Amino acid sequence: MVINLVLAALLAIQYRKKPPKKIEWGGLHTWGSVALFVIFYPLTVYLDMLIAIAVVMFVMCLLWGERRIHVAGAVALVTPAAIFLLFHMVLRIRFPRGLLTNWYYQ
Repeated sequence: MVINLVLAALLAIQYRKKPPKKIEWGGLHTWGSVALFVIFYPLTVYLDMLIAIAVVMFVMCLLWGERRIHVAGAVALVTPAAIFLLFHMVLRIRFPRGLLTNWYYQ
């Protein structure tokens, strides 16, 4: 807690000496990412969290400039699988029910 207070005081001192520049609003990448995070919730609720992670990661890879579809697809498939295995096998935490998790947990 003391370290946080010291760091906050240092940040306030730095801010007084040199105020930050005005922040420019992001372009398509930023607003596209925000839209994907908004879309993530309904996908999670109505389909499955793992499907939502895969879809959002795939589209975000393409949105941020990945041109190789197979790389974006591999990232979108390997990451949710690794997350699932970590939570299920190592941490022993079950994911919320959905299309894939209902099939797996039967």
